[in-house]
Amino acid sequence: MKKLLKKILLFTFCLFISGSALAKKPVFHYVQIETDKGSCLLKLYNETPKHRDNFVKLVREGYYEDLMFHRVINNFMIQGGDPDSRFAAQTQALGEGGPDYTVPAEIQDSLIHKKGAIGAARDNNPAKQSSGSQFYLVQGHVFTQAGLDSLEQFRLKGEKLTPLQREIYSTIGGTPHLDKNYTVFGELIEGIETVDKIAVVQTDKRDRPIEDVRMKMKVLTRREALNFEREQAGLPPKEGALTKFFDLFSSPKY
Repeated sequence: MKKLLKKILLFTFCLFISGSALAKKPVFHYVQIETDKGSCLLKLYNETPKHRDNFVKLVREGYYEDLMFHRVINNFMIQGGDPDSRFAAQTQALGEGGPDYTVPAEIQDSLIHKKGAIGAARDNNPAKQSSGSQFYLVQGHVFTQAGLDSLEQFRLKGEKLTPLQREIYSTIGGTPHLDKNYTVFGELIEGIETVDKIAVVQTDKRDRPIEDVRMKMKVLTRREALNFEREQAGLPPKEGALTKFFDLFSSPKY
């Protein structure tokens, strides 16, 4: 009996070690955002690990639960993440709340403010450090080549846009004048129409929606993220009994 028990324990231990060793990690972290205007799915960039990890941490802690998109400007962006918005009065000014820390800037030339990008809000600090919690989702608009020429001459004071910027802003659209000034740390890969719906709501003189637009967020689990990435690659999700069994020995977080 004791020998049998030892064999069972050894077998279980080996399964645990094998499952842990074989536990594949997704390439990216993904965050689901739910609003009464629709849902959307964010992919967070690995090139901006400080912002990625901070955002994932706050979402998992429930920090963004029921916060508002408190600043909405059509053809520009929608902004949220101020904890003061959770129980804010109807006419209360918002936009100053957040954790008692900032996130070091991770601004990169290749990560630009195309439509659907998520950027970190900040004040006018010279180091361009980001707010600990406030973010914005880019709407912007599509530019003509002549419009980009004008932007270079006047708004950018002669600074030239890269070929990548010209291609993106003349097709997908966005807000090019924010590039190199704010950290972009992810992008929407589903539900871009949700941004468009929120962007057109009626707002007051402070750009706060007349009717509150609140958010809920969730980080996809390891298995959810893996299956999503399989589907994006044209592969079926793994949902079999063996997969579920080995998942018991792996953390849903990664």
